[in-house]
Amino acid sequence: MSLDRSPALGVWWGKSDAGGRPNLLLQHLLDTAAVAELLWDRYLAPGTRSWLNAVSGGAGRTFFALVAGLHDVGKATPAFQAKVDVLARKVRAVGLDWRRLDAESARWHHSVAGAFLLRSVLPAFGWSASTVAWVWPLVAGHHGLVPDSEKLLAGRRLGNAQGRGESWRVAQAALVQAVADELKVDLTELGAVVAPRRGQQLSLSGLVIMADWIASGMPFAGVDVLGEVSMEAARRRALAAWDVLELRGGWGAAPYQHVEDLVAARFGKPSRPLQVAGVELAEGMPGPGLLIVEAPMGEGKTEVALAAAEVLGRRFGCDGVFVGMPTQATSDPMFERVVEWAGAVDTGLPVGLLHGKRMFNRRWNEMQQCVHFAGVDEFGCDDEYAVSDGGRWERPEHAPAEWFLGPKRGMLMPVVVGTIDQLLHAATRTKHVMLRHAGLNGRVVILDEVHAYDVYMSQFLFEALRWLADAGVPVILLSATLPPGQRHDLMRAYLQGATGQRVVDLSVVSEAEGYPVFHALSVVGGTARRDVRTSVPWRRAEQVRLRILEEAPEDGPEQVVGLLDEQLRDGGCALVIRNTVSRAQQTYEALVGRWGSGQVLLLHARLTVAERAERTRRALELLGPPGGPVQRPKRLIVVATQLAEQSFDVDADLLVTDLAPIDLLLQRIGRVHRHTRPVRPAGLHPPQVFVAGVHTVAAGPPAFPSGSMYIYGRHLLLRSAALVLEGVDGRGWSIPTDVPDLVSRGYGDSEPVPASWGNSAESARRVWETSERARQDIARSFLLAGEDTLGTPTLAGLHGRATGDLPDDDAVAAVVRDGTESVEVVLVRQDEGRYLTLGGHSLGPNGDASDADIVEEVAGSMVRLPPRPNITAAAKAELGPLPGWYGNPWLQRCRALVLDANNSTVLAGRRLTYKHDLGLVDAPA
Repeated sequence: MSLDRSPALGVWWGKSDAGGRPNLLLQHLLDTAAVAELLWDRYLAPGTRSWLNAVSGGAGRTFFALVAGLHDVGKATPAFQAKVDVLARKVRAVGLDWRRLDAESARWHHSVAGAFLLRSVLPAFGWSASTVAWVWPLVAGHHGLVPDSEKLLAGRRLGNAQGRGESWRVAQAALVQAVADELKVDLTELGAVVAPRRGQQLSLSGLVIMADWIASGMPFAGVDVLGEVSMEAARRRALAAWDVLELRGGWGAAPYQHVEDLVAARFGKPSRPLQVAGVELAEGMPGPGLLIVEAPMGEGKTEVALAAAEVLGRRFGCDGVFVGMPTQATSDPMFERVVEWAGAVDTGLPVGLLHGKRMFNRRWNEMQQCVHFAGVDEFGCDDEYAVSDGGRWERPEHAPAEWFLGPKRGMLMPVVVGTIDQLLHAATRTKHVMLRHAGLNGRVVILDEVHAYDVYMSQFLFEALRWLADAGVPVILLSATLPPGQRHDLMRAYLQGATGQRVVDLSVVSEAEGYPVFHALSVVGGTARRDVRTSVPWRRAEQVRLRILEEAPEDGPEQVVGLLDEQLRDGGCALVIRNTVSRAQQTYEALVGRWGSGQVLLLHARLTVAERAERTRRALELLGPPGGPVQRPKRLIVVATQLAEQSFDVDADLLVTDLAPIDLLLQRIGRVHRHTRPVRPAGLHPPQVFVAGVHTVAAGPPAFPSGSMYIYGRHLLLRSAALVLEGVDGRGWSIPTDVPDLVSRGYGDSEPVPASWGNSAESARRVWETSERARQDIARSFLLAGEDTLGTPTLAGLHGRATGDLPDDDAVAAVVRDGTESVEVVLVRQDEGRYLTLGGHSLGPNGDASDADIVEEVAGSMVRLPPRPNITAAAKAELGPLPGWYGNPWLQRCRALVLDANNSTVLAGRRLTYKHDLGLVDAPA
C-alpha cells in the first residue's frame, strides 16, 4: 500500500529527539530493517543464515529484516504516543484519540503492546497460530525481558492504552503493512515460517535488539516528514552508519579445506600427536557437537582447541570463537595467544577481551589507542548525534569496533576471550541475556580448565551447554584432570539440549581407557553419535616422588623454610602453593628472612591489580619455557595461592603445596618439571613434591588447617590425603599416566580412605553430600530455564521470574559463583587534607584524577577485600567514589578505601593495611 494510505504514519513518532528532530516511527522501523539486512550480509555467520533460510523456505534475509522492522510497532499505541504532549496532539489531530491514561495504562510498555498488536494483526494476513506464537516473543522481548502470554492478555483490559476502536486497529494494521510493502514482502507468503529451535529463537531475539540499538544511534538523525521516509533512504542511512561504526563479522564463509598440518600453519610449530588426533576427530564429526579434550598439562590443548574450532567452524558455518577461562588472570595470557592465532586465520580479525580488568592488559590497551567510547542512553542505545566524525581513524590490527565495547555488547564480537562468567551469565534469567546468545550463535565455544568449576557453577555450565546444543553451537571443553562423573554430566547436559529431552540415553557416553583422550558427541537426525580416541602423550611419563611435610594445623611456616634451606642449597627454583592468602603471606615473610626479598616472589589475590599483573608477568618471564628473553635465575622461590594452579605456565624444579582435592593437586604438580631442560640443579631430579598442610597421626585421619577445611571441606581433603599417603608409601606417581586413575578414585563412588578413618570419613561424606545438594538447589533457582522446560517450543515466559540486571563483573560473580561475597576497592591515602595515590602522587582535596596516567595509577590500586561478611557489608554501606571521581566513566563506579599515612585503616573491626611486599594484610583492630 502507499505510505499516504493512513495519516497516522505521518504523525506516529518513534523517538522524540533524534539529533534535534523527532523521528517518525515508520522511519525507525525501516532503519532497523535496513540494519538487519546489513547484519545478514556482513555480520551473521553462514550457519546462522542457513537455519534462518531453512525455517523460512529460503527467505531468511527478508524474514529477519521484517521481524526487526516490526520490533517497535507497539509504539503505535496511546500508551506510548501520549508520552510527549506536543507530539501527542498531532496524533489526536488525525482522529486517533484516547481518554486520560491511568497509572497502569501509562505503564503499558510498547514491547508488550507490540506483541499484543501482532497477535491480532498477523493472523489477518494468513499467519498460522504456530508462527505467531514464536514470533511475538521476539517483539515482546526486544527490551531484554520476554514475558509470558498471560501478561499480553492485559491488553484486552487496557484498551485505552493499546488503542481502542476501528480507527486504531486499521492504522496499526497499516503500519505493519507499510513495513512489509517497503521491504517488498508478501506477508501471506511468510505466514507459515517454521519455528526454529528455542536456542536459535533466543539468538534471533538478540539479533533484533542488536539491529535496534544500531539503528537508534548516529547517524540516524530524525525524519519527521512522511514524504522523506522510504526503504531506499533507510538503506543509505544504515550503510553510512555501518561505515562509521566499522562493524564486521568473523572469518567469513570460506568452506573448510584440509590443511596437511593445521597447527603448524597457525602456530609455526609441527603438530604433536594430540593435536593431529584432535584435528582429525574434528574433521570427522558428523555434525556440530561437543568435543572434550583430556590431556596432561603442557601437552598443547590450547593449540588443538583453536585448530579444532577452526575446522568445526568452517565445516558447520561458524566464523568465530568464544574462549572462556576460569579467571581474569588466566584470560590475559590466553588473549595474547588468541590474537596471534586470529592473525594466522584471517589478517585483521577482531579479537575482544572481556573482563573487568582488561584496562590493565598491555596488548588490549595498545589495540584501543584509536577507539573512543560512545555515550549510552537509558535505553542502552548510542547517543552520538552531537559528535562529529572528525575524519577516519587507522584502527589497530585486531582491534574490535568501538560499538562492541558498549554495555552488554562484548559477546557480540566475533572472537572473544573472557572469563567463564561471561558464558555462565548466558545461563541466567537476566535482562538482555539474548544478546549473549546472539553473540554465541555462529561461534565455536572453547572452555578451559572445566574441572575447576564446583557443583554450584556447574549448574550454570550445564544450563549453558543445554542452550548451546539447542542452538547447534559446537563446544570444546579442555581439562587435564576431569573426573569421570563430571564428564558424564557435561555430556548429558549437551545431549539434553541437542535432543530437547530431559531423559536421555547415556549409554552413548560410556567410559573409555587411555590418556590423553578425546570424547566427541554429536546428534544428527535425532540420533546421538559418539567417538572416542586416545593419543600418545608428547612427553614421556615421569615418576614424581611424593613426601609429606608434616604441619600441625596451628603451625607456622618453619617446616617449609627448613625444607627449602636444605633442598635449594645448591640453587633451584621452587614453587610454594598455600591455600589461603594469610598462609602465603606468613610463608613469604619467613622465606625473605632466610633468603632475602630478591630471591622470593609473592603472588596472591589481595595484591593491587597493577602489582599482581606485574608480578605475574615477572614469574612467567623468569620461570617460563626455555629460550625466553630472560635468563632463568640460579635460585628463586615463588610463593603463591591457587592462582598458580590454572593456566600458569611456570616450570619449577621443586613443588611444595598445601593439600587440595586430588584434581587440583595434580594441576599444581603440573607446574613442576613442566618443560624439558638439559640440566636441573643437583638433587632436584627426578621431580619432587612435598605436600604440606597435613598432620598425620598413628591411628585415625589426618588433621588439616582451618583455611583448607573452609575452602575445600573435610571430605575431599580426606580422599586426597589417602591417595597421597599411598603414593608416599609406594613408588610415587607416574605423571601423566596415573592421572585418570587418581582423579577417578578421588571422586568415585568407592572410598579410597583407610578403614581406620571410617567413621570420620563417613561423617565428612554426609556433610559434603548435604552441602552439595543445597548448593545445587540454590543455583537452579537462578537458571535461565532449567531442565523442566526442555522441549518448550517458544520463548514465551522466559523471564517470568527474572533475576534482574547484572551490570558488572561483581554482580555476575555473585550469581554464578558460590562462596562468601567480597568487594573490590581502590586504595588511596589521605595526608594533611589531601588525597594521594599509593605511589604518592597528589589527587588534591577531592581526589581529582583527570590526567590519564594518574587515572591508570589510581585504577591500578584496586584490590579485593577479604571475604568476610562484616567487611563486605561495611564496604557496601560506607564506601563510595571520591568526589573528584564523578564524571570519570570508570572511577565513578568504584569504592575508595582511604588509608592513613601508614597505608592502614579500620573497617568493620578489622585492621586493613596495605604493604607493598605482602599486599593487603587483614588483622584484628
